[in-house]
Amino acid sequence: MIEVQHLTKRYGPFTAVNDVSFRVERGEILGFLGPNGAGKTTTMRVLTGYMPPTEGKAVVAGYDVLEQPLEAKRRTGYLPETPPLYPDMTVRDYLLFVARIKGVPGKERRARVDQAMQRTWVADMANRHCGKLSKGYKQRVGLAQAILHNPEVLILDEPTAGLDPRQVRETRALIKELAGDHTIILSTHILPEVSQTCQRVVIINRGQVVAVDTPENLTSRVHGSATMYLQVDAPGADAAASAAAALSGVPGVTQVGVSDTQGSVTGFEIQSEQGRDVRRELAAAVVAHGWGLLELRPLRMSLEDVFVQLTTQEVQPATTEVAHE
Repeated sequence: MIEVQHLTKRYGPFTAVNDVSFRVERGEILGFLGPNGAGKTTTMRVLTGYMPPTEGKAVVAGYDVLEQPLEAKRRTGYLPETPPLYPDMTVRDYLLFVARIKGVPGKERRARVDQAMQRTWVADMANRHCGKLSKGYKQRVGLAQAILHNPEVLILDEPTAGLDPRQVRETRALIKELAGDHTIILSTHILPEVSQTCQRVVIINRGQVVAVDTPENLTSRVHGSATMYLQVDAPGADAAASAAAALSGVPGVTQVGVSDTQGSVTGFEIQSEQGRDVRRELAAAVVAHGWGLLELRPLRMSLEDVFVQLTTQEVQPATTEVAHE
């Protein structure tokens, strides 16, 4: 549905986006993450036809955004970081105006506007001027104009900015509801929102893609190994050391470290070879020594930890992408 191939955008000597490539499948919600200045907004502007790329290609709903811009735009709904509202127009008049610009047939416009206002919870503000809306309502009116013409593709830049917690939950539910019928790229700084909403994530840093994967795979794969937390009750003077030695001998275990100790209870962080499940063997080793197995669970980096790690290290060539395609 969306295909970005070797996209590059330069402003004079400055390269904002450098050889970016990724795909978004039909009906998928893709999280697009990166620190400020990483190139997210520039990439979105190229995808929406707001600006041309310097090099590379972007295809939206089967149409090249450079060679067939009108066809690509007809199939795209865009919510920029600052919603494009006219302050002197009422919400209803603004949405009717946008519907006309986007080619919604005249006999369908009012029904489409009413539906969009209901879905984005702005119907109670239909007759209020856009300039008098709160930031949260402006954001929701911006989302209404993006979905007004029922586009195949939605590109949303910080769609929950300025919303209160209840509105964030409602907007998140709406985005999930829109998935399937629409293909969505979602840019946000709220990382828990990505974990709860997106099927896959693209992380961009200094204009280059540094990771492409599901949120779950990212949190487990960045370490390059799987990490378990194991807590045992092993009484005795040197029980912790004995337990560490026994656990280190389990096939597939690469490192054992003491995490916490309280009396005879010791917690261990255990790293194992990537892709190898050692839980059964760890449990068997504990039981064989007559110790009590109190807890055994996987440890994962949070998406925030992954984001910080990937966006603070030096950008490497494209071969360092965490890709799962």
